[in-house]
Amino acid sequence: MKIIMCIFGLAALAMAGETDLQKILRESNDQFTAQMFSEVVKANPGQNVVLSAFSVLPPLGQLALASVGESHDELLRALALPNDNVTKDVFADLNRGVRAVKGVDLKMASKIYVAKGLELNDDFAAVSRDVFGSEVQNVDFVKSVEAAGAINKWVEDQTNNRIKNLVDPDALDETTRSVLVNAIYFKGSWKDKFVKERTMDRDFHVSKDKTIKVPTMIGKKDVRYADVPELDAKMIEMSYEGDQASMIIILPNQVDGITALEQKLKDPKALSRAEERLYNTEVEIYLPKFKIETTTDLKEVLSNMNIKKLFTPGAARLENLLKTKESLYVDAAIQKAFIEVNEEGAEAAAANAFKITTYSFHFVPKVEINKPFFFSLKYNRNSMFSGVCVQP
Repeated sequence: MKIIMCIFGLAALAMAGETDLQKILRESNDQFTAQMFSEVVKANPGQNVVLSAFSVLPPLGQLALASVGESHDELLRALALPNDNVTKDVFADLNRGVRAVKGVDLKMASKIYVAKGLELNDDFAAVSRDVFGSEVQNVDFVKSVEAAGAINKWVEDQTNNRIKNLVDPDALDETTRSVLVNAIYFKGSWKDKFVKERTMDRDFHVSKDKTIKVPTMIGKKDVRYADVPELDAKMIEMSYEGDQASMIIILPNQVDGITALEQKLKDPKALSRAEERLYNTEVEIYLPKFKIETTTDLKEVLSNMNIKKLFTPGAARLENLLKTKESLYVDAAIQKAFIEVNEEGAEAAAANAFKITTYSFHFVPKVEINKPFFFSLKYNRNSMFSGVCVQP
């Protein structure tokens, strides 16, 4: 019997004073994000991409706690978490931290839709409520249009109407037993906003042979900056109001350097090593406005990341999920992600569905982001959204 999981994501934040649980989550997320980023850009060569690997972690954590045997162990290996107790502690701590964030609009929400007449396993229901903050609702999946409509309405409400039509009614039928949905939404204003009147069309070099004009924001900003020789790139980090949120942009030195940069970012530690080079300084920034939407087949991506048993009938062994003797597995998984960056700041959202079933008195560096670049939104040293902008 089938299960569906849905996830939404959004965000950017950076905080000091890392605890043991935060360190475990960061290392888990660094590894998972590097792998997922590599798979998603490989599936979308030469295209704009945004993804939220971070928003996939909670539902996979839930499914790990719902599974047994080799399927359970495979999920924990993918999450780089040692056992169930640590898994519970890490995600409970994450939810507490998100609720305490100030200065930006950051929300996480989780909901489990269960087929009419079925119930969650008591222990799993308690963990889902207490650790992941999940709501639970029974729906009639046979009435697929109504069920999909209810799920999609909840998704829209959690993502400020940025993610629409996540679940296709045709994906639901009498064999669907559950849909797991996790949503993360972020909206933040730049600590030092760009002046709209200074925005102008400037050249953006999509490739050595193609140049286009794009609306470009301009301003001298106090940011964190670094030259990163090992990435053959420049890097800036710009804060949002509240100083708990930031956006990192990595700009290759070469017009055609984005592919080489993507390859280097396969290393889970590459981004954190580069961040160690950042220092505070005034920088003259030319940043194009951009908006990106990406739909990702998570079943294919996760399978390429060695999460296979979850999608295999008879091998998923989601025995702790529902009060049923039926053999359950995840039949499909999809993520929809969105990000928009403008003079005011950034707004981002992601949704995943798993069907179970210059010079002044001193030198001012200049960063003219006029060719394909990498971006990352950070929360508590975690990359919650990442992607590449090839053509704004």
